[in-house]
Amino acid sequence: MTLRRDRVFAAFLALFVCSPQQAASQSTAQLTPPQGDKPSSEPELAPRGQHMPRDIAYSQWRKFCFKTPGKEVLCRTSITGTWGTGQMAIRIDVIERQGSARFQILLPVGLYLQSGVKLKVDAGAREAIVPYNWCFSNLCVAAAPAPREVIRALEKGRTLSVEVVDTNLLSVTAVIPVGQFTTAYRGAPAETIEQLIDE
Repeated sequence: MTLRRDRVFAAFLALFVCSPQQAASQSTAQLTPPQGDKPSSEPELAPRGQHMPRDIAYSQWRKFCFKTPGKEVLCRTSITGTWGTGQMAIRIDVIERQGSARFQILLPVGLYLQSGVKLKVDAGAREAIVPYNWCFSNLCVAAAPAPREVIRALEKGRTLSVEVVDTNLLSVTAVIPVGQFTTAYRGAPAETIEQLIDE
């Protein structure tokens, strides 16, 4: 029984902590910030400049689904960026259950949390700010609902820009390829994990 509980806990933890170019048309959906998850106020301090990010290698977009008896299937479509050391630099998740989607962004610690995470699909789109929700000892998590127009923007887009501010008040932008997002998001999962819960 302990082994089964350990497996369930590991699978649940995978949702939050484990690691992961078609042309955009002129009618690409705009990335609009979810009203309920906007930061409550503007950041106290504006960035003083920009800092170039270290080289990041990105995985393919992959979809994982989790089945729990008596509950709707939860699926996570993710991409992970890592530095040359193998350490995770960023992970983007689109988590969906019952047709409702959320963004989840995992980043290393050492960022200016009040600024949130700025997202933009392709160059001309509107920015959305996703607030940080919590931090662990080794990473911070930003999350917010992902409305349908946001998903459509990702499906039509080429790149997703993710901008954060570090503790030196310098902005750092990662540019993530989204050309393969649609294939992963709409396709069959790469893996489906059955979660059994003991009563």
